[in-house]
Amino acid sequence: MSEFINDGSRVLLSELSLPEDLKDLSLRQCRYLCSEIRSLLVSTVSKNGGHLASNLGVVELTMAIHRSFDSPEDKIIWDVGHQAYVHKILTGRRDSFATLRQEGGISGFPKPEESVHDVCISGHSSNSVSVACGIAEAMKLQGSDRYAVAVIGDGAMTGGMAYEAMNNISRTPGCNLIVILNDNNMSISKSVGSLQKYLTDLRNSENYLDTKRRVEKTITNIPVVGNKMAKGIKRTKDSLKSALLDHTMFEDMGFIYLGPVNGHNLAELEEVMHMAKSYHKPVFIHVKTVKGKGYMPAEKNPGEYHGISRFDIMTGDPEVSTDECYSTEFGHELVKMAEQDDRICAITAAMKYGTGLQFFGERFPERFFDVGIAEQHAVTFAAGLASMGMIPVFAVYSTFLQRAYDQLVHDVAIGRLHVVLGIDRAGIVGEDGETHQGLLDVPMLTSIPGTVIYSPSCYDEMKLCMKKAVYANKGLIAIRYPRGTEAVDFHRELLSTDHILTRQGSDTLIVTYGRLYNEAYNAVEALGGEGITCDLLKLTKIYPIARDIVGELSGYKRIFFFEESMGEGSISEKIGDMLAESAYKGEYTRVTADHFVKQASVRSALEQLGLTDVKMAELVRSRINGEA
Repeated sequence: MSEFINDGSRVLLSELSLPEDLKDLSLRQCRYLCSEIRSLLVSTVSKNGGHLASNLGVVELTMAIHRSFDSPEDKIIWDVGHQAYVHKILTGRRDSFATLRQEGGISGFPKPEESVHDVCISGHSSNSVSVACGIAEAMKLQGSDRYAVAVIGDGAMTGGMAYEAMNNISRTPGCNLIVILNDNNMSISKSVGSLQKYLTDLRNSENYLDTKRRVEKTITNIPVVGNKMAKGIKRTKDSLKSALLDHTMFEDMGFIYLGPVNGHNLAELEEVMHMAKSYHKPVFIHVKTVKGKGYMPAEKNPGEYHGISRFDIMTGDPEVSTDECYSTEFGHELVKMAEQDDRICAITAAMKYGTGLQFFGERFPERFFDVGIAEQHAVTFAAGLASMGMIPVFAVYSTFLQRAYDQLVHDVAIGRLHVVLGIDRAGIVGEDGETHQGLLDVPMLTSIPGTVIYSPSCYDEMKLCMKKAVYANKGLIAIRYPRGTEAVDFHRELLSTDHILTRQGSDTLIVTYGRLYNEAYNAVEALGGEGITCDLLKLTKIYPIARDIVGELSGYKRIFFFEESMGEGSISEKIGDMLAESAYKGEYTRVTADHFVKQASVRSALEQLGLTDVKMAELVRSRINGEA
């Protein structure tokens, strides 16, 4: 490596021992690497899908962090973690980067089991400052002078947990905590609310840091004689700061505020990080970046390239059209309903495109509310709307609804307020892995008294459930639906908002709901071709469980329940308990998830769990034939 040090010649990632060699490179060499990294990001995500725009925006920032700090001794915590691809490349995973988000490959999020440079599991927002506070405090207690560095985006800064952490900074003033705000004026949807305006005002004050740096450089060259001179210099600096920039809220919380800084200028970034390290106090660095930097389609449409499927590099067009899916069908149907009822309101937590609510926002902006990445607030805000006779519909990914459990219980369910949840990405979601699989909403919601849950198996059934949820039910109502499109060969003659039992005179019954109904239907057809008949029960209103279902099940010799949920607290577990209470004598088999499911394609993950038509038929066949 020595032949490359600071001579300005071009180097390649493959020639370096990372991250150690980064510190020996010239800025010019680092810029070459940034270009190579961007090419690698675009080519890999175009094949594998993933989070592109956010990673393109943090290339120089990540490079500067690893040149300024010593990972893994210094701990770098990435909020949400979807923007940690560059971090992975710079910490020895370039050769395995082609496996990003693939089964058996590297995760799209930080995972300690994958590398010592990944501090913690990450996949949800606004927790990085809390983690970093705990780490910095532990370091101080252990006598370590290492640093804890939290990198958080302006979108994640709309989540209340970040402020809960910062509110406690003043209690631990002596720890080596550095918070870096990656401000790209975007979250997943555009940043909203007062924070966005506040950061805009700070962005317009960038002359402060430039002036501060020049003054501090001059001050360091002044011979300081006695306390009076030192106090005078400090008063001068404080006066200068007051003249150029009022106190920021970050300073009021106990941080030293530095910024804004150009997040694509390595020299500036490294200078401000060096300055931050010298304080040995909590420091807040405000960095401005451009989301999608370096790839024009992503720069022009950063929201579309936040999370994207495989795409053509030359055109930027995705290989799979997203025009029709459960999310967009939900969004279009909600608009139709709202045209007939001005009480209907739509709420999103910074995910209007992901949940299909952009159509509602365009048509009824006064009844559309993007609250930022704040699921807890979204639920309680919905409760407030409901208490005044409005009908709030909160569309949210299953994995993110987990963040609002207390509000669902305390603010909605106990008071029997009518709030409708559109639970998107319910069940297996695929390549985003453990942190994003929607396998816990059923156990979570069934633990809340009075909750009604629908799990439709196609678009038309979902629309029927939406009308039932809005007009026929009261209290907390949930409609859960999967990521992606409905089954192409779905059997639409079997639509219901309750349940349908298809009888063939068999002593064997298959029970399921949601998109697994189509898998079960195909399994029954395949078994029928072998002379093995099965009855099929499709549930749509999965909770509360109708008492008469137990009576319908009790006459079967074998019952197989296939469910896209964690087993503990699942519908199949509850029906099993009801059968046991009624002294059911037959064989009851439940197939569910029992662990956090790692990244893989949806089809592969379902197959591993035994939830595809082939696996269903295999299990039923083996039991009927008396195999183990």
